[in-house]
Amino acid sequence: MLGINPGRFGAGVTGVNFTGPRQLTHYCGIKHSLGNSSELSAEFIYEMIEQYGGAASFYSNWFIGAVCPLGFVKEGKNMNYYDDARLATAVTPFIIDTIHQQLSFNFKTDYCICIGGEKNFNFLSALNEKYHWFQSIIPVPHPRFIMQYRRKEKETYIRQYLAALKNER
Repeated sequence: MLGINPGRFGAGVTGVNFTGPRQLTHYCGIKHSLGNSSELSAEFIYEMIEQYGGAASFYSNWFIGAVCPLGFVKEGKNMNYYDDARLATAVTPFIIDTIHQQLSFNFKTDYCICIGGEKNFNFLSALNEKYHWFQSIIPVPHPRFIMQYRRKEKETYIRQYLAALKNER
């Protein structure tokens, strides 16, 4: 699974994608001194992970990374790598190297779940056309979008994620 890039309240604090300090303690059992904050994306992801079977089961089968593992902030707010064309161009070689490094972990590459909307999906798909990392890429909506604008439909989206994990399209 590849998200967009780390947010300042989740992976920007913990170093674990879609995982805030609260999730790191509560679901992963990792003690730390990072506080007890959370972020909406982490809350959604860990509800989905619980329905999958829990963190141990999920992480024994899945890796959550980011297309761009660097976090960006502009005027105190998260910024996505693709929000600025010059930034996207500048980080593309790093993104390519990082995906190559992640794939050296010997993941299955029959499909990748792309977390985060059309722009992230289009960017990753264009790179995949050139580098042939994955046989297919399955897009799913970003958890922040779901939690901020579609919270009443959260269970439907969790089912969509779980179906993607099972490659049921």
